[in-house]
Amino acid sequence: MTTYYPHISRRTFILGTGALAAAMTFGPGDLLSAERTPIRRAIPSSGELLPIMGMGTWGTFDVGEDPTVRAQLAEVLQAFFAGGGKLIDSSPMYGRAEAVVGELLQAFGKREAVFAATKVWTDGRQEGIDQMRQSMQRMGVEVMDLMQIHNLRDWQTHLPVLREWKQKGRFRYIGITTSHGRNHQELGDIMEREPLDFVQFTYNLEDRAVEQRLLPLAADRGIATLINRPFQRAALFARVKGKTLPAWSAEFDCRSWGQYFLKFIAGHPAVTCIIPATSKVHHMQDNMEAGFGPLPDAAQRRRMVAHYEAL
Repeated sequence: MTTYYPHISRRTFILGTGALAAAMTFGPGDLLSAERTPIRRAIPSSGELLPIMGMGTWGTFDVGEDPTVRAQLAEVLQAFFAGGGKLIDSSPMYGRAEAVVGELLQAFGKREAVFAATKVWTDGRQEGIDQMRQSMQRMGVEVMDLMQIHNLRDWQTHLPVLREWKQKGRFRYIGITTSHGRNHQELGDIMEREPLDFVQFTYNLEDRAVEQRLLPLAADRGIATLINRPFQRAALFARVKGKTLPAWSAEFDCRSWGQYFLKFIAGHPAVTCIIPATSKVHHMQDNMEAGFGPLPDAAQRRRMVAHYEAL
């Protein structure tokens, strides 16, 4: 895939050759090795395999050029790649996140290792075209792996453009997202009528509404799923604070509450990729570990729900 590099300031360039370069040094401590293969799921429309653990950027990569902050995010990316990660999801809604991701990937030659996903988040055809071009420039790509319509915003206008650009080879896949339960009915209706490669929505132990219609519909229609808010904006961690992880969770190699929450989601066969966001290295490492080893089966997942609800 050909890469287009966005403009980077002198300060960012210096940063990229200094502290960040040190932060992105990969070594023997990497999670991924010849003996460990991350769990992968197929994109139904193509058969292409994606690691089940991806990465979101909302609230984490919207930063300036402070060297300390950039170095920390570089380490987060290191942990992501070391854990076999590939899909990084962003949006113009997330401030500077697209640009920061693009600059970090450029600085360390990791662009080709990424499945780049972002969104169009505006009204009007030309406004959408302008925004998508800007997003591709910010993320440093000539071909976007996945372009999505953010929260169904003006989707009737944008979807024909996404299809046209996919046909021309500017996008590899297209989709629609929501993070609001109030949009589930409309999203389901769109999924039934319109050919899509991906949909994105919220799914976690506390918010399981998509089990009723959207997940089965995605499976039936051959649509890949991206899962946002897997920790319900940290609400799940608040509920289990001070609680001991059940011993039986070791049956599916679960070593933390974060892995418990992620493996519950990954255990659903209609889930393609989960995209938690974090700016902390140890959290990213923990997240990526959830993408290895056995997953809970249907009976174990029911037990996970019952245990969580009993807390």
